[in-house]
Amino acid sequence: MSKKKSKAQKAKKAPTRKSAPAKSKVEAKQTNTNQSVWIAPSEKDTDSATLEKSLWAAADQFRANSGLKAQEYSEPILGLIFLRFAEMRFNTKLEELKRLDSSSRRKSRVDDPTAYHAANVLYLSPKSRFEYLLTLPERSDIGGEINAAMREIEKHNPQLAGVLPKTFNIFTSTLLKNLLKTFSEIPITLEFDAFGRIYEYFLGAFAMTEGQGGGEFYTPASIVQLLVQVIEPYHGRILDPACGSGGMFVQSARFVKEHHKNPAAELSICGVEKTDETGRLARLNLSVHGLEGDIRHGGNVNSYYDDPHAATGQFDFVLANPPFNVDKVDKEKLKDMVGVGRRFPFGLPKTDNANYLWIQLFYSSLNNKGRAGFVMANSASDARSSEQELRQKLIEAQSVDVIVAVGPNMFYTVTLPVTLWFLDRGKTKTKRADSVLFIDARHIYRQIDKAHRDWTPAQIGFIANLVRLYREETLDLTVGGNEAEARIKEVFGNKPTYTDIPGLCKVATLKEINAQGWSLNPGRYVGVAPSADVSDQDFKTQFKTLTEELAILNAQARTLEQTIAANAFEILEA
Repeated sequence: MSKKKSKAQKAKKAPTRKSAPAKSKVEAKQTNTNQSVWIAPSEKDTDSATLEKSLWAAADQFRANSGLKAQEYSEPILGLIFLRFAEMRFNTKLEELKRLDSSSRRKSRVDDPTAYHAANVLYLSPKSRFEYLLTLPERSDIGGEINAAMREIEKHNPQLAGVLPKTFNIFTSTLLKNLLKTFSEIPITLEFDAFGRIYEYFLGAFAMTEGQGGGEFYTPASIVQLLVQVIEPYHGRILDPACGSGGMFVQSARFVKEHHKNPAAELSICGVEKTDETGRLARLNLSVHGLEGDIRHGGNVNSYYDDPHAATGQFDFVLANPPFNVDKVDKEKLKDMVGVGRRFPFGLPKTDNANYLWIQLFYSSLNNKGRAGFVMANSASDARSSEQELRQKLIEAQSVDVIVAVGPNMFYTVTLPVTLWFLDRGKTKTKRADSVLFIDARHIYRQIDKAHRDWTPAQIGFIANLVRLYREETLDLTVGGNEAEARIKEVFGNKPTYTDIPGLCKVATLKEINAQGWSLNPGRYVGVAPSADVSDQDFKTQFKTLTEELAILNAQARTLEQTIAANAFEILEA
């Protein structure tokens, strides 16, 4: 059992309060000398109503009036957004083919599916088009017509076979008519990437609505963006062995596009997803973004036991948000996969917990220059016994590059904090070989609502460029722009160079990590920022943060107390 600090030890000293004239949040941030704290203005303060939000509000209102559960509603709704997107790309190619027809004597190709497939565009037969469905009278069987349209699309586009939803008959024709009208408000001239953002927004909104279940298929975009910014997947093969709805691939493609390259040409995408419905969502998500990938899903595929991509040593990048603390994995099935050059090179944990199975799968899938970024339960950073031995071997392999502590409420599944791990198998030949960068980002966030937080682009850019300073790479301000640059200079100087900042970041040597029992908990190394006089505004913000953390620790303590009591009762009754 891992050693745990008491609540008193974990609670930080509240900042000294100093009365001062009220300042704006930007001014307060700039004058606050505690560089580990950056609480951005909430979304409602900075963003006006967007197309995504207005569409979601309308669609969710229809759901509320339908009596359907979010889980029943989500897949068909995403299917309609997909269809609107597919028609946009289809119409663009259709007009191009018509122009060619008018200037050529060759046979028309406007109804030839291969002409569209050659341009990576889905072919839509007349009755499978959004505009046709939109014009259907309300008294007709609209649900049946949309189901038939989805079958037609799969028929003419084999890469989508078995992917599209066909449960529209659970909706009334009135509801479907209203939804079609709502999504017809998406401008047909909308930029390609904007459609993908609408799809992602709906994925996130459904995940938030579904709570625990939603987190099984969706990782919040700001978390994924930071993972991608740190591993920098410019070109190569990318794997997610717990791919959910494919958000890791989409953000990787966006990274490539933002650096002026074609994602479809630069990235080879491979994924594994245990749940068939979620695997279909991933394939649909890729299609919405103009991507293709080899996603293995459903059936009996399971990343612990199966290796459908023959992944060992084959990938340039691995991205993942695996399920935490999974038990009852049959280790007998894994014993032949243990050893150097195999899936579990450091051995199997003796504890009934799969965290270190996942970590080894990510490590072993990388080639000798590969990078991985993944989400992991906090407990894995300090786990003892056989897991500590496995962690020691991983650290001594000189591939652990960066560890980032993330605060609570960043995920829809759990309120508890998590840790982001970054591996770099290419760093063994650099001067970073015997060191690890620890970052405490628990006090960097934007409050979305009472229960959820995220990171702004500037905050993502700041953390990612902090890593680049450590690696002695050129700053990349594609994400975060001027605000991220200003924060970097504020913390690291006008000519930024990496230096340890108490409370924010620390580069620890393997010798120092050994002295801490091979712990990868950033709190053991980063320390606490010097106390600083702060304004009333900052005092209230920081005090609220500390109060929220104390509430989380109290909840954890109560849960642990109940578990101990239950275990003690079982022992006494045995």
